[in-house]
Amino acid sequence: MLTGNQVRTKFIEFFKDKLHKHYESASLIPDDETLLLTVAGMVPFKPFFLGQKEAPHSRVTTYQKCIRTNDLDNVGRTARHHTFFEMLGNFSFGDYFKKESIVWSWEFITEVLKLDKSKLWITVYKDDQESADIWHEIVGVPRDRIVFLGEADNWWAAGPTGSCGPCSEIHVDQGEHLGCGPDCKLGCECESDRYLEIWNLVFTEWNRMEDGSLQPLPKKNIDTGAGLERITSVVQNKKNNFETDLLFPILEEIAKKCNKKYGENDKTDFSLKVITDHARAVTFLVGDGVLPSNEGRGYILRRILRRAIRHARLLGNEELFLNTIIDKVIDVMKVAYEDLEEKKEYIKKVVLIEEEKFSKTLDQGIKLVNDEILGAKSRGETKLSSELVFKLHDTFGFPYELTEEICNENEITVSYEEYKAKMEEQKERARNSREVIFEKGQDDFIETFYDKYGKTIFLGYEDNETEAIAYSVKELDDNKLQLIFDKTVFYAESGGQAADYGLVSSSTFKGKIVDVQKQKEIFMHIVEVVSGEIKKGEKVTLEIDTKRRDSIRRNHTATHLLHKALRSVVGEHVHQAGSLVTDERLRFDFSHFESLTTEQIIEIERLVNEQIFENLKVQINHMDIEEAKTKGAQALFGDKYGDIVRVVEVGDYSMELCGGTHVDNTGEIGLFNIVAEQGIAAGTRRIEATTGYGTYKTVVEMENELDEIADVLKTDVKGLGKKVQKLLQEFKDVQKELERANSKLATFEAGSLFDNAIEINGIKVILKAFENKEADSLREIVDKAKDKLKSCVVVLGTNNDKAVFAVGVTKDLTDKVKAGDLVKELAKVTGGNGGGRPDFAQAGGKEGRLVPEALDLAKKILEEKL
Repeated sequence: MLTGNQVRTKFIEFFKDKLHKHYESASLIPDDETLLLTVAGMVPFKPFFLGQKEAPHSRVTTYQKCIRTNDLDNVGRTARHHTFFEMLGNFSFGDYFKKESIVWSWEFITEVLKLDKSKLWITVYKDDQESADIWHEIVGVPRDRIVFLGEADNWWAAGPTGSCGPCSEIHVDQGEHLGCGPDCKLGCECESDRYLEIWNLVFTEWNRMEDGSLQPLPKKNIDTGAGLERITSVVQNKKNNFETDLLFPILEEIAKKCNKKYGENDKTDFSLKVITDHARAVTFLVGDGVLPSNEGRGYILRRILRRAIRHARLLGNEELFLNTIIDKVIDVMKVAYEDLEEKKEYIKKVVLIEEEKFSKTLDQGIKLVNDEILGAKSRGETKLSSELVFKLHDTFGFPYELTEEICNENEITVSYEEYKAKMEEQKERARNSREVIFEKGQDDFIETFYDKYGKTIFLGYEDNETEAIAYSVKELDDNKLQLIFDKTVFYAESGGQAADYGLVSSSTFKGKIVDVQKQKEIFMHIVEVVSGEIKKGEKVTLEIDTKRRDSIRRNHTATHLLHKALRSVVGEHVHQAGSLVTDERLRFDFSHFESLTTEQIIEIERLVNEQIFENLKVQINHMDIEEAKTKGAQALFGDKYGDIVRVVEVGDYSMELCGGTHVDNTGEIGLFNIVAEQGIAAGTRRIEATTGYGTYKTVVEMENELDEIADVLKTDVKGLGKKVQKLLQEFKDVQKELERANSKLATFEAGSLFDNAIEINGIKVILKAFENKEADSLREIVDKAKDKLKSCVVVLGTNNDKAVFAVGVTKDLTDKVKAGDLVKELAKVTGGNGGGRPDFAQAGGKEGRLVPEALDLAKKILEEKL
């Protein structure tokens, strides 16, 4: 019996034998703004399917790590649902089509995996007779086991318009006992588990137009996907994916740490499966640079991670244990993903920090549930509302199962159906906002142009000027043209590097090139017309702005030095998450979970400048991709490279795969200066820096600013430090004097309040509204009043445009009225919220003008309570 690792390996070897190029899995963070995460095997190849880039190989095979969370609540409940899974795939970009795809898929599952042919069923699109004939006449599948289904099941489309086509799926009949009866067939409305889909073959051959008509694509593509976990479960004859050797060792480790046994009851099995699946997802997400947060992919990670922790609690494990499961996950998965081993400690650290945070959240959630139960009982209610139960889950991350358990212990009911309805409402909102994988079809112009002329020859690495022929002239708005030439010296915007600017001229035409973009290695020059006209076929001279190019080169090479320095100072987990290299400055985004310290920034600057002062030689080499990886060259996640890659080496210090322009020696960079370091998203930091003349300008600006500050403080730049220290000390002295004055004022005001205290049922009550009073002053007045009166309730409010309240209750009266409950009601009047201890609480609101109205409410509440 094959192991899961062997199934993965055999798949890749099979298609390599069919002349496919094998690419390692891309990152779970896609190079695609329309997607948060890599959700399918084809995502890294999207530009090739759209014709935006020419595929380096026309035949490709991969095993791709993927994350999907649209059915998160089904994970652990069903045999097949996962958040993290691996997708086996083979792809053709304008090469082979239906026949080869169908024949090879059958060959692999029947001759390599040895699946029983008699149990295999096929679905095809209702109008795709061609595929059905291939399955029957060439492969030999009986007609009665080929099922025609409609668009909902066997048609793939990017969206309302764009790339689309029929698909064909291979299913395994798992037995009549899983169906709805003896007549249960593939496509049956019962939706039973009898027929398990294991492979989907997508034939992308059409472009749907705005009017709904279908036009043939310039090139037909193949996109197939087979879930590794599903296929392995069939090969190993397991009733669910969790019992395969890809997941079961992890599940067993979790059961051991929770002192549970798999198979003892459904509830335990459910939680064990959830933790198993989620532990894999968390490991790979963190390993690829995602960090827990409240938005985007960080929120997805946090939700998965916390769900795993919740289920550990349900199994009785209150320890911080999820981080310890990472070892087993990596042990199982490192055969295919070697990088996990070197990231292990980093992944465990991130998971441990989040576990510690959520443990506090869990404790807070338990307190919130208990408080709401007490509130419900005081109102004579026996049920918690579905809105509250859902809010506990959605806002505080508190599990429904724990809410239900605590409520049952206190004889309070909750409705799971109502809670599920709220969950469905949220899912529907998510579904309505979900984006498709493809947003448009192939560009027919680019395809046609490429087929006729091929790619633009780029000479810009060596030359600054060249003669060229205009192959395409297209008029744009605002007196601009789009020009495509047979060759160019202009670098097109890519890899974070800005495009070159410059001039294009002939005997009859002159223009300024203000942007260059490329698609499928075709360079499109955006030109502002200065004078004359240009026609297709005309010979021109192209000249780049060398001063601007030199500044860009300095900044780009400095970016490589910065990347290396970051990994040396901050840690090997740092990966590039984006960059921008212009003539004015460089911007570098990188994965890291906290801000850099001042010491780290200083050390990074020092390391970069050290390499600059060493005047290291920058060498550009072209080598085999495997050789480059062996040498340790850094590559961008998600990028797909050809067999031969361009490697930029800076002395012995840095080595990266890069297509940009660089200096010849690091001494050309000049001084490197970090201008700013900040967070731009959860788990992503950004450094902005300057080099050369840009750093000179930064230094001059800083010197001018220091001169201005020195003039204001009536000193010179050298004396600024002492002058600022003196001013700070004077400020502290004044602050202390102000605090003493405020304390005296509070004592005076408190004394005057004692004379105006009212009595409610024999208990002294102070109610007072102020204008523009600081919150600390309110608190001090409350404390002095409580000390003086011994037994009282003090309610103060101030209108500072916004409302601020402070409520104090002496301890002998907290059984009758609680400061936290009272201040919460006052805040609601002014459009706010708050709470606190029974003896003291503060709150705020948006409407300061309503403070008197809130104090009137306080009096009414106290008359009822006291």
